[in-house]
Amino acid sequence: MRVEVDQSGKIGDTKVPTVLAFANDESFAVLIPATVKRECVRVLRTRFRSPHQLYMRLFAAALFLLIEKHLAQIDSIVIDVEYTGHEGSIKDMLLRYVRGAMPTFSKEQIAFRYIGKRSPAHHKAYGVYVGHETAGRTVKSNDLLRLVAK
Repeated sequence: MRVEVDQSGKIGDTKVPTVLAFANDESFAVLIPATVKRECVRVLRTRFRSPHQLYMRLFAAALFLLIEKHLAQIDSIVIDVEYTGHEGSIKDMLLRYVRGAMPTFSKEQIAFRYIGKRSPAHHKAYGVYVGHETAGRTVKSNDLLRLVAK
């Protein structure tokens, strides 16, 4: 299955929650509460000097938490562009996490493109963000820190 991934609520904005969702034949979303993002930033701030680098790592870890239980069904992932110019770094980080669970997953199976507001992934992410739908998983700080600390 080919899935599109979208985000509502930037991962770098620690005042609001973040929702990452994928959709195609089926859909799934993870919710990262603002308090969880603040805790992760507090813990990781001493490790990563650049806040931008820290947020890209959190984004890649959150992407993995979104897809990890569905990897066996996913043939390709199209991720909405969130950090222009840094797609290669995010892809490398995500691929490292994915290959820990599925070593045969290829880098060609991950692509970045603008998704748009008509995408089912956008509708799922936004629906969870505004409370019209429920997330399949609420991420805790230790979930993200376990991955980013690797």
